[in-house]
Order: sequence, then structure tokens, then C-alpha cells
Amino acid sequence: MRRCLLLLTLLGALVPLAPAGVRAEGEPAGKFDYYVMALSWSPTWCALEGDARNSPQCDRRLGWVLHGLWPQNERGWPSYCRTDTRDPSRAQTAAMSDIMGTAGSAWYQWKKHGRCAGLPSAEYFDTARRAYDSVTRPEVFRRLRDDVTLPASVVEEAWLEVNPDLRADEITVTCKAHRIQEVRICLTRDLEPRRCGADVIRDCTLSDALMDRID
Repeated sequence: MRRCLLLLTLLGALVPLAPAGVRAEGEPAGKFDYYVMALSWSPTWCALEGDARNSPQCDRRLGWVLHGLWPQNERGWPSYCRTDTRDPSRAQTAAMSDIMGTAGSAWYQWKKHGRCAGLPSAEYFDTARRAYDSVTRPEVFRRLRDDVTLPASVVEEAWLEVNPDLRADEITVTCKAHRIQEVRICLTRDLEPRRCGADVIRDCTLSDALMDRID
């Protein structure tokens, strides 16, 4: 019997731990370390997904849109959290479409990430808007006359130039399908810039990423 217990103990020790950065689901709301504000380049999303969905977002001349304000832990992130907070009304999600592209996007972000903030829906969306308004979006990308290829680092440098309070370890640029996808900015729970965690800070290293112009 003792040998059996020892064997079970050893086998249990061999079960691999979840790697850093893996999400969990169904956690209690309000337990997180900081926010990640994800700002998507709308022309990229439309080229890869939105146009095929006939999304109304792609009928508008949008640049950097708020993908989401995501509660984040130093390792990993919560999602689909347990909460008794009432879900937002259609009017509330529709009111976010000016910075989030569509009401549907606002609803999805609330469902997956917003509930984890531990805030009433109206307060969460207000916090998301304040975060969005707290940064300056480089105007240079809105003035592109053609699609261009450029190092992803140039995008980050442009953001740092117009946001002098931001540091390089507080912002990261992501790519998808060889395109500039998003800028992600790490913020404290009080919406002050802070260093990104190890599973967020990984920058896109492409030297020839495509950046679609705004049609």
C-alpha cells in the first residue's frame, strides 16, 4: 500500500505545470494585477477577418480601435469570470462602438474580459474609455496613401514619440499574418503606465510587416 502511495506521488510530480501566460477561465471577478489596453489597427482586422464577416466596422475609416481593456496577472490572465454584476444594455454597448468598432465587439469584450474587472458594466466601459483617451494615437498612420511595409519597431517608436510618458517596456507591438496587428499598453488599475509582464512584453520582430492604409 505504501509503495502504491509513493508511486502515485511520483506520478503526480511528473504532471507538467501550466506554462506562464496560459489563461484560466471562470475565476472570481476583481482578482488581477494590472490592465492591458489592446489597440487594434482596424485595416488589418478588416483585411484578415472583418471584410469576410461584412462587419460594419470596415465601412468606417477607423484607425486604432480599442480591442479591449483586459485584466491581466503577472503570469497569465483571467477570463469569463464569475460575477453577479448585471450585463450591459444594448444602449451601453452601442455607445462604445465609436472607439470599439461595433456594439458586438463591446459586448464580447465585456463577456470575456470586462466581467473580470469586478466593476459594474457602466463603470468598466467608462474606465475603458478613459484608458483609450489617456494616450495619443500617432496621426502619421492615418495619413498613409498606400499600404507600406515597415519594421514593427517603427510603429512602437511612433507611439513613444507622441506619448513621452510611456517607456519601451510599457508598450508592445504585435503582428499577425505578417501585418501590424495591435499596440498593447500596460496600465495599473489606476490607469497609469507600468511595465508589462513577461507574457505580454514580447514584441513583434518583423522588419517588413505590412501596414494597411485606411481606405
